[in-house]
Amino acid sequence: MPQATNFFQPPVYVRNDAEDLADVVRCLAGDHAAFQNLVDRYHRPFFTFALRVLGNREEASDAVQTAFVKVYENLGTFDQGRRFFSWAYRILVNESLNVRRAQWPSEPIDPNLVADSSSPLEDVERKERRHQVQAAILQLPVEYRDVIVLHYFSGLAYEEISDTLGVPQKTVKSRLYTARQRLAAALLAETTR
Repeated sequence: MPQATNFFQPPVYVRNDAEDLADVVRCLAGDHAAFQNLVDRYHRPFFTFALRVLGNREEASDAVQTAFVKVYENLGTFDQGRRFFSWAYRILVNESLNVRRAQWPSEPIDPNLVADSSSPLEDVERKERRHQVQAAILQLPVEYRDVIVLHYFSGLAYEEISDTLGVPQKTVKSRLYTARQRLAAALLAETTR
């Protein structure tokens, strides 16, 4: 029997608040190479988020690149009393939303965006399940899709999502609950076809 796959297992990211702040301060002091540390640290989670939201590698890559350019250009406006990651992530979220609005209607997610498996049958089953989950996520309204992606795929806590989206934590919890219910209903409907 194939092993169950948890599609919502968030990646584990170590909090780098002190390193982030040190790199920001160095960059603002003229050491622009310090910005590369921030890019290296957050490129992967940013790309993962953009890919989940946009469903297209090229558009996700462009959104991430544009977001990092905007982060760099606006670094002087960063409030050093806040988390750099949340501030930069909000810029990425906005950029991804702008790209998504421009691409309406959206293109389907590339089905080749799955990890390798140990057997061809498991690979086919995993691809089909991922495709179903990704299709169901893309069908969610924007406010529900964002909280699902930020929580389950980017590993952000409620407080971080609240900060990133600029909504109260209570709203994040409510949207996440509703999004889970809608996803479950959509996936159940898909399996009973």
